[in-house]
Amino acid sequence: MVSPSMRFEILHRTRYSYASPVRESFNEVRLKPVTNEHQTVESFLLKVLPPGRLKHYEDFYKNWVHHFEIPEAHSHLSIEALTRISTRPQALSLDLTPAPMSRLVEAARSERCFDYLQPSRYVDLDPATWRLALDATAGQTDIWQASVAIMRFLYGHLKYVSNSTHVHTHMSEVLEQRAGVCQDFAHVMLGMCRAVKIPALYVSGYLATECASATHAWVEVFVPGQGWCALDPTHNRAPDETYVKIAVGRDYADVTPVRGHYRGTTERQMEVEVVITPLAEA
Repeated sequence: MVSPSMRFEILHRTRYSYASPVRESFNEVRLKPVTNEHQTVESFLLKVLPPGRLKHYEDFYKNWVHHFEIPEAHSHLSIEALTRISTRPQALSLDLTPAPMSRLVEAARSERCFDYLQPSRYVDLDPATWRLALDATAGQTDIWQASVAIMRFLYGHLKYVSNSTHVHTHMSEVLEQRAGVCQDFAHVMLGMCRAVKIPALYVSGYLATECASATHAWVEVFVPGQGWCALDPTHNRAPDETYVKIAVGRDYADVTPVRGHYRGTTERQMEVEVVITPLAEA
């Protein structure tokens, strides 16, 4: 039986307008999706205006990073990424019990999991987080089922409210107000999973079924024998072929789509536009 697949064209445009000309702008861009067993990048084109020489490298987490500089004065900056990609199903069935909790000892010893068991910039492992995770996973004896239980708990515990937080909001603030956006749902899930020793990483990407205005965020947990398995606490589901993965890290700070600095005014406006178009299968 042939697995269903999908193809998309994704336009991601970021525009900056400055109140007065700025100069010496240095930028990093994480907008090229990864190619793996669940998706294949067919083409990727990055355009920058004013034009700058683009270079690229792989960061510590194997994300594709482009960087460029614009030394001369400019009042606007446009960064446009155009991706064509095909995707395949990736979901691990939510009712499976592939690995008992006792196997978390293996994960703790694995170098590939170390960073994803620690606190990070927007994620804590405080006693309150640990107690919340214990309550959510009570009675669970399987790593995957414990992760699914945390996802389901968060879906009921937090309310999705647009513009209720910003990109620098810590998970503790989200738990206090019990509201946030997809990035916040992911950060709280990371903290709860890590608090009970389940390795969990942050995923930045797109959800093609939504009218997107920016990237989406979800989580992957490490299940011995299965590898990294994805869960989306914002939608209470396991991601499928409608999800496109761009980058991973400890939290949002590691996967920021556009990051940079410049000399000049702090008064600026930023506009982000994402247009996802389904394509016919090849």
